[in-house]
Amino acid sequence: MPAPFTTLSDFRNMLVQMPGSEAVAIAQATTRNGQLTKPPGALGRLEDLAIWYAGWRGDPRPVIAAPQVIIFAGNHGVCAQGVSAFPAEVTAQMVANFEHGGAAINQLAKAMGARMDVHALSLDRPTQDFTQGPAMTEAELLSALNIGWNAVDPQADLLVTGEMGIGNTTSAAALAAALFGGTGADWAGRGTGVDDAGLARKVAAVDAGLALHAPADPLAALRCLGGRELAAMAGAMAAARYHRIPVILDGFICTAAAAVLDRLQPGALDHAVAGHLSVEGAHQRLLDALGKVPLLSLGLRLGEGSGAALAIGVLQSAVACHSGMASFAEAGVSDA
Repeated sequence: MPAPFTTLSDFRNMLVQMPGSEAVAIAQATTRNGQLTKPPGALGRLEDLAIWYAGWRGDPRPVIAAPQVIIFAGNHGVCAQGVSAFPAEVTAQMVANFEHGGAAINQLAKAMGARMDVHALSLDRPTQDFTQGPAMTEAELLSALNIGWNAVDPQADLLVTGEMGIGNTTSAAALAAALFGGTGADWAGRGTGVDDAGLARKVAAVDAGLALHAPADPLAALRCLGGRELAAMAGAMAAARYHRIPVILDGFICTAAAAVLDRLQPGALDHAVAGHLSVEGAHQRLLDALGKVPLLSLGLRLGEGSGAALAIGVLQSAVACHSGMASFAEAGVSDA
């Protein structure tokens, strides 16, 4: 179905009217959790995850049967500042790898039983170098938000968004700094593995972008400093909220895109959990700003939605235990 917004103002207003979690399902899931054949709280955070998931799906005994992984790819003009260890051509090469099933995310999505889709956004037309001008026009930002929105299958019951885009850790660092304050040194990390000189160029690029634009609101920050794939991820996560599909956030870049929604409307990410803690730069700081505690910490820094895809298994396990376990009465086990 077409996205229910045609302007950036529409997008802002839509976030205010998004559905919330269903209180009745939460209450019923909580009651069920207290009747399962285990000591209270014995499954720790898995119990909270299952109840959270039940609330968003409106089902006190849910199942996860149709997870979706979507990878968005975009190219960045800021690469002209020497901020990446790899050339921009790698973006298109990796998209081809995704499409042929050869990347890590392909294997992880398959292992988790997830549908995987790939959307390349104008790879032959990088965003403008944000140290020289706004990364995107309003029309380009709206197009990317729409692509993200329309990429979500309304029948999915869990969403992971991933990205590919040489230079996008620089864009994400600039976006995080615009949203939460600080300088390039606070937010820029080594990304694809840049050396000290490369990191210094990233820091300088972020600071130059912040000085040039001083964006007044989160969507302006996304337009001026972000990228098409970041905007598409934000659009997809907004669509997931609209369809009451829970979201697992990936690493630093995905979380920076998600933060735009949070800054636009408090609570806009209540339908999302953090899949993992990346070793990229300031991911922990970004998660702290959003109040998200990661499910996994495995030293990952690949992107592609890989850490979030791994976390699908954690959420599947939580829901399987909650919905599949017997109650004390069903099992004939004393709960005294």
